[in-house]
Amino acid sequence: MVEPVSIASYRDDTLWAVIASIGRTTRVAEVFSNRMAALADQVWREQQVKAYANFLRNSLQPTPSYTVRPIRRADLPRSWRPLPALGFLQGRLL
Repeated sequence: MVEPVSIASYRDDTLWAVIASIGRTTRVAEVFSNRMAALADQVWREQQVKAYANFLRNSLQPTPSYTVRPIRRADLPRSWRPLPALGFLQGRLL
């Protein structure tokens, strides 16, 4: 007899990642256990970019874009750390 797979254990491995992108380069900015928290973080990061839009234009820095998508814990690099929201101001986005 085959034991049913617990949906709870399946969900434990899936996280929601806020992905920062500039051109073809992407990086996981932050990871959350639920989609709503990830969407809220995405909105906050987009607001930060919008607030510094003139600075970015004047300094000729590309503006990052943010998306939310599911990610597995195993897909995160071992040395991964959250990306500071304003890290793009110091050229440290990617």
